[in-house]
Order: sequence, then structure tokens, then C-alpha cells
Amino acid sequence: MIERKAAVRVVVVATGLALSFAAAAQETGTADTTTAKPMSSKLAPVTQAMLDKAGSDANNWIHSNGSYAQTRYYPGTQINTSNVGKLKPAFVFQTGVLESMETSPIVVNGVMFLTTSFNHVYAIDATTGEEYWHYKHRMGPITTFCCGPNNRGVAIDGDRLFMGTLDAKLVALDAKTGKIVWEQQIAEPDKGYSETMAPTVVDGKVLIGTNGGEYGIRGFVKAFDEKDGHLLWTFYTIPDKGQEGVWATKDAAGRDLHRDIAAEKAALAKDPSFYDKLGGGVWMTPSIDRKSSTVFFVVGNPSPDLYGAIRPGDNLYTDSMVAVDLNTGQYKWHSQYIPHDVWDLDSVSATILTQAKGDNGKMTDVVIHGGKTGEIYVNDRASGKLIRVSEAMIPQEGMYTLPTAQGARMLPGANGGVEWSPMAVNPKLHLAFAANLHQPMTYQVEEAAYPGGSKLWLGGAFKTIPSEQQWGQLVAVNLDSGKIAWKHKTPQPLIGGVLATAGDIVFNGEADGWYRAYDARTGKVLWSFQCGAGVNSPGVAYMVNGKQYIAVAAGGNNQIDSKRGNSVFVFALP
Repeated sequence: MIERKAAVRVVVVATGLALSFAAAAQETGTADTTTAKPMSSKLAPVTQAMLDKAGSDANNWIHSNGSYAQTRYYPGTQINTSNVGKLKPAFVFQTGVLESMETSPIVVNGVMFLTTSFNHVYAIDATTGEEYWHYKHRMGPITTFCCGPNNRGVAIDGDRLFMGTLDAKLVALDAKTGKIVWEQQIAEPDKGYSETMAPTVVDGKVLIGTNGGEYGIRGFVKAFDEKDGHLLWTFYTIPDKGQEGVWATKDAAGRDLHRDIAAEKAALAKDPSFYDKLGGGVWMTPSIDRKSSTVFFVVGNPSPDLYGAIRPGDNLYTDSMVAVDLNTGQYKWHSQYIPHDVWDLDSVSATILTQAKGDNGKMTDVVIHGGKTGEIYVNDRASGKLIRVSEAMIPQEGMYTLPTAQGARMLPGANGGVEWSPMAVNPKLHLAFAANLHQPMTYQVEEAAYPGGSKLWLGGAFKTIPSEQQWGQLVAVNLDSGKIAWKHKTPQPLIGGVLATAGDIVFNGEADGWYRAYDARTGKVLWSFQCGAGVNSPGVAYMVNGKQYIAVAAGGNNQIDSKRGNSVFVFALP
């Protein structure tokens, strides 16, 4: 998951000088929690029962994607298709960090917790924007990240917040004060590991994956005890044996991958020891099926991204959906979408638990994922069997044309389709809503041995084509058929994420600053607001004192280089 021009390695030396592209770089060796006003007396500890029932709670938004199912579906109807056109700003909160924003705020009893790039956390009044406290993470001497210094949010349980950091730590904060309760080193940042995902908490376990697929890491999902941070289990997304898989010659949709299996088998016979550098980062928050105690997540690209000659085989479990046991981390099943990926078309958008028609025409529990191929994959939740692949939501041209030394054109480009942007589902309508981007690219491959340390390891480059137009497309897909219900084209690529509501509205932001509301049934634009910077974050909804609010961050995006900002906009009816 990377656009070549966005690759950044930030090293902070012992003197505290940050070598970074951002004006608001995090100083090393300092951690500050400043208090602006006493915390609201209404803030109460979040219980496991609240977390389990979050999908039906119209007052709070206590998971980064709304619930363990991650449908990003808000059950309130106060704002609906008949009145959404009257939305007005309730307040604007400006952070102190002018840089890419991908945060999905959480809201508990009228208190909002939001994050920024470089691991700042703010607690504010969710109706007025008044600040309670501000935490600035103590960054370690080395941070390595490929796609901007982003953070996508915190998790909450009891009276604690949990955040992953760019220097590969997991931090627990007191929700009332912002003070550190504990912190745990997850992995080694000097080897390319970092954290941008919002964790999730369930039954006292904090679950978090890792970035770093562009640096020769070995990916994982880990579970930590929320009380003190000690490690409970680890699932490695790269097994120490069996990465070769079944030597598949086609992708999940049956398209030819143009693999030279004989050459790959010969390479494996010479050197089978590459598993610990094979990549497989986990970018987005896992979904949790409480009935079966199963964790679902998708795994990113193999390393090096484009040079596959030194990593023969299917490269399990990269570019796959994986299911593991919540209590032990033991493997249950996997479904690989693109074996031996040499196009950086990895799986990065969050998994969603919902229902759709199965092969027998009956409603089935499924887990879905939006791919960089521009398709939505629908899998049986119990077995992992792929039920259907949707129609393509963006152009596909020359699919799986192999990269060359001179550069070969193929669509989609390495950013998607659906990038990390979380989708949303309206279960009443059986529609999934996906933010897509169209960026024509050329793929150039070059021989590249492991460079060691935290150096970028792509094995070539993928580059946008200046003469070809880039654009975005918000698309509604019928999950029962895989057919496109409607689509809305935007002038710039879409990265950020979607919110759906029981009022039959879909909210989505654009890189040019527009935040819009659509009719979920037809795709008609019902409301628009210009935020002044790229709206490249997923929106959230909540209610305080009987009034519904919509909140979204407008800070721009490093990956598509949209205009930077530092604000969270909150809207309500007059």
C-alpha cells in the first residue's frame, strides 16, 4: 500500500532534530498532556456490553468503524433525506497539527476523542468543540512510514484509550486526563515497523496489526492485555512454512496472473528462507464476530512490492482475507485474492460483517472487503469460501500485465480501486458503498536485494501517468448480486471512507474539500459543504441531548497530495 512519490523515512536523531516533510513534526524525547478544562462529568467508563451493542447505539460512536461488524452504519434517523439539505456547521475544531488527517473520531457521552498525524490525541466537547486535554506522544529515535505520518484513531474500553504509534508502540491513556497509563513496544521501528491503524478492544484484549510491507518486515496481528499491556498472542501473516501455497495461476476472479511457475519453483529450491522479510502488513482495524469468537482482517502486499523473483510462491497470507480465533490467535481460514502480487494491489480496506445471498439464494452471514482491483469480494463467514466478486467499480485495463524494466501500463494502478478507505453498508438496502480512485500508472521492475534496516524496498516503481486523467468514484453495490446500483464520479481520486445512516443517507468527502450527502437509494447529491482542505477521513455520527451530529476531519492526504488542513468539522440541523 504505497504510492512511490509518498514514500518517506523519518529518522529523529538524539539531539531532537526531526528530519521530516511536515511542519508539525513530533519532537523526540518529549511527551506532553496539557489540560484546557476539567473533563465532563458525563463521561463514564465504556463497558463490554456497550461495545457489543454499539451498532444499535445512536448516542455514541465508540468504535472507529461504528461496531465490531464495521458496517459504518449509524442507526439514527433524525437527519434523513428530507432534511439533510439543511445541515449547518455546529462548530469547527482546529488541531495544532497541519498535516494529513485520516482519523475516525470516537464519541462517548458527549466527549469526542480524535487523533492527528504524529500521534496527537485530543479530547473535546462533542457539541461545542471546547478542548478538555491534548496528548502529544513521546516519539522514539526512529520512525519509519511509507504513506504519511497518519493515525486513524483510538480504541476505548473502561476508562482507557488505546493508540498505535509511528514508532511501533501501543499506548494506553486515561480517558479523563490524557495521562499515560502504560505503553508497550510492539515491534522494531528500525526494521520498518510502524502503526497507523485504530486498534480494537474486546474481552480485555487490545488487537492491533502492523504497517511495514514496503520495508521487508514480517507482518502480524497481536493481542495485548488491556490492563498492563503484556502480550497475549501473535498471529504472523507470513507463516514460517508453506508460503508457496498452491502455486495458483489465477486470481480469485479467475484472471490469468501470467506467472512462470517453473522458474518460481526453481528459485524456491535455491532459497526458501525469505519468509521473515515477506511483508504482509495489516493496515486496518479487524472486525470481530462475537458469536463465533472470530477475528477477520485483510493482509497487505508482499515485499518487495514489484520484484517477485526473490519471493517465489503464492506468498501466503499476503493479499488475503484471514480469520483467526479471538482467544488464541489460531488460524481458521484464509482466502487469497491475488497470489504472488507484483502490482501492489494488496488488501487494505477494513473487513465488514453483514449478510448477503449465498450460492443457494438464502441469506448468509458474510464478511466482505473492497479491493484495489475496484471490486467487492463477498466471502462466507464460516468457511471463507468466496461467494461472489462484484462488478468492477473503476476501469480495468490490461489486468495483470507484468511490470517491465521500461515500465508497463496497467489499470487499476497501485492505489486502487478501493484503497484503505473503509466502506459502509446499509443492511436494509443490502447495499455497500465504496470510495474508489482511478489513477492510471506504469509499473517498472528492477532487481533489488533486501537493503536492510528501515530502507524502502519496492523492487521498482509505480508512477502516475501525467497525460492521463485521475478521478474518483463513489459506488453503491448490491451485495446479493454484485451489480452496481449507482455511481457518482468526482473530479479527484477518493481516499477517506464512507458513512451510511438509517436515514438512508451516504456521507463521503473529496480531495478538493467538498463533503457531501447522497441519497443511499439513488446516489443523488442532497447536500454539500466546502471544508477548505481535503476531506480524506471517514465521517462519524452521534447524538447528544437528543440532537444528531455528523463529524469529519478535513486535513488533506499525503498519499494523493491533497490540500492539508487541521480541522474537524461538526454539522447538525438548525
